[in-house]
Amino acid sequence: MTRSRLDLKLRLTLQIAALMALCLVGAVGWLLLDGVRAGEVQVARIADLMARDLAFQRQQMQWVRGAPGVFPDLQRLAPALMAPGLCIAFRPAGAEGLQRLCSGAEPDDGRTPELFQRLYDGLFGARGTAERMVAVGGAAEGVVTVTLAPETQAGRAWREVSRLAVLVAAMLLVLCALVYLALARALRPTRIIGEGLDRLTRGDLSARMPAFDLAELSAVGQVFNALAARLQAALDESRSLTRRLIAVQDEERRSLARELHDEFGQSLAAIGAVAALAGQTAARDCPALVPECQSIGRTAQSMMQALRGALLRLRPPEVEELGLVASLEGLVTGWNGRLGAATRFSLDVTGQLDPLEPAFAAGLYRIAQEAITNAAKHAGASNVRLLLARETGPAGDVVMLTVEDDGRGAPAPAADGFGLLGMRERVAVMGGELSIGTAPAGGLLLRARLPLPAGEAAS
Repeated sequence: MTRSRLDLKLRLTLQIAALMALCLVGAVGWLLLDGVRAGEVQVARIADLMARDLAFQRQQMQWVRGAPGVFPDLQRLAPALMAPGLCIAFRPAGAEGLQRLCSGAEPDDGRTPELFQRLYDGLFGARGTAERMVAVGGAAEGVVTVTLAPETQAGRAWREVSRLAVLVAAMLLVLCALVYLALARALRPTRIIGEGLDRLTRGDLSARMPAFDLAELSAVGQVFNALAARLQAALDESRSLTRRLIAVQDEERRSLARELHDEFGQSLAAIGAVAALAGQTAARDCPALVPECQSIGRTAQSMMQALRGALLRLRPPEVEELGLVASLEGLVTGWNGRLGAATRFSLDVTGQLDPLEPAFAAGLYRIAQEAITNAAKHAGASNVRLLLARETGPAGDVVMLTVEDDGRGAPAPAADGFGLLGMRERVAVMGGELSIGTAPAGGLLLRARLPLPAGEAAS
């Protein structure tokens, strides 16, 4: 199970949007509660005013001659206090009957969503009601009740919430856009860091980070540059050591080839000559020993051929004298002669490859020799093809050396062999790249890409 990955800018923007949404919920809650409290204060104030006015009316009827005889007169003060959705009622003490005066609802009250109305009623209920006792001289005259309709309260709250929601939504969109743009600008160097890391993984140790404005990214860039510099120094040291090891190995091979040629070659030649002489003597004096003498001669001849093959692998023909192409043709011809029809080797050359710098040509020959040897010994192939091409790229001329076969094609076991390790070392010392894959025929495909030395690239 993989976790979904979000862009850092989008993630931070969504977090800010969620925070703003929480703030909006809190603001709406505070706005609703404040509206309820304002309604309670409003009806309480009107109830107090109406109670005092009705008490004053009763006192006027008792103390002033000619005062109006109608009690209670709700029309005297109520019109000045009336508001949409407000009802004022008076119930006399100890008597039946109820006088009531109500105003109509606001036109927008009918637009309140039913869901919001239910939610508002469930949270606050009927809290817009206030009752006051009307008393004169200690005697209760009745009770005045002031009520604010629930739908009016909900309508007011809905209008306030709608305006706030629109305002906050607009602010949220603007803020998210600004935050996203600011983060995109601030995190732009991360793309440069990513490209540098990608170059580093591809082996380009010359990648370096520029100076960044942000302190955190600047610290990352400094660590990256220090790491790349250390890797470059370690790689240069490793290549220098590998170059020395390869030179020592080649010198040891030449020395061993000289010793084999001087010691074993002469000894085998002497054995062959003695066997021929013994055969002539046996033919004259003891014919029964002739087959044994011939067998010794054939054995010596076979050992001489094997020695020549070993000497060819240890000390190849002078590439500087014969040229790379001629040396490779001799290598392919030698393998065809040794293996016969069991495995056929072929060579295809494209482009001008002679003359080349001796060290570069010798390295190419060694790589091709090791690749063909691995294919002959381990692939079990019937066809091995060697392709050598000179190509021109944007960074200069390169030599593409490709060896493909139709054998078992087992790159994983081959990767553990010393032959492939030696090829990798040589290719790395020569500044090239080595890749292993599957050939079109199903076997192993080995491709080395080697840049030509500066002098050769211009020729």
